[in-house]
Amino acid sequence: MRIGALTPVRLASERLPGKALMDVAGQPMIFHLLDRMENSPHIADRKDVVVCTTTDPSDDPLEAAVVEYGASIFRGEVDDIIKRFGDAISHFGFDAVIQADGDDPLSAPEYMHETMTRLLEDPQIDIVTSTGLPLGCNVKSFTRGAMEKVLSIYKTEKNDTGFADYFTKTGVCRHVEVSPHSSEHIHDTVRLTLDYEVDLDVFRKIFAALYKPGEVFGMADVVSLVNAYPEWVEINRSVEEEYWVRHQAKSNLRFVDPEGVEKDIE
Repeated sequence: MRIGALTPVRLASERLPGKALMDVAGQPMIFHLLDRMENSPHIADRKDVVVCTTTDPSDDPLEAAVVEYGASIFRGEVDDIIKRFGDAISHFGFDAVIQADGDDPLSAPEYMHETMTRLLEDPQIDIVTSTGLPLGCNVKSFTRGAMEKVLSIYKTEKNDTGFADYFTKTGVCRHVEVSPHSSEHIHDTVRLTLDYEVDLDVFRKIFAALYKPGEVFGMADVVSLVNAYPEWVEINRSVEEEYWVRHQAKSNLRFVDPEGVEKDIE
């Protein structure tokens, strides 16, 4: 089995352009996510961590940063993440991949390991997702076969929001969920995804407190810190409703069911 890790990133964000390269604890934000993905015991080499960006020239600085870090870059479709992922998996010859979102520099390393371990234990499983972690910390692992199934049924080419629903809500893939190991990994209200300037403020506080070069801290460290500073949770609470309204509006995805009928993902 050749195992990789994929994250979709582009610099032309509508709400916080260039966020992947913004400084957090002395290095570009994307480097923190790559540290966590590379940390998985399932990843044999830093080059097996792939940033899937676009062919748009605006993403040239991102490519330069990823090369500097030592990870791999793949450039593909601008809005069609499904095809971008499919092309990347084919290009690198991966049999299975860990996947974390580029907006989520605190994606949980423990669950990158667990989702892939669970996936490899049962050849009948197509995708394993974590659930119940703070917003912005859940991750997934899926097989090349799962990717091929999704490529065969998806219809919406602008799928950069909600693309995971093709794997988990269409019935085309056998999907398993992994719940939190411990109450120390759970926080019901903290927002740990990067879309707005106020989100960046929260990340800078967390990384300033926990980050040490060459080390990767875990979910228990994050939750314990946030519990110690509950006022940090309030910093970006004001954008939560806007975030979900926008997410719902942009997650209009269609697929073809086994009878050949085109449907919306509900």
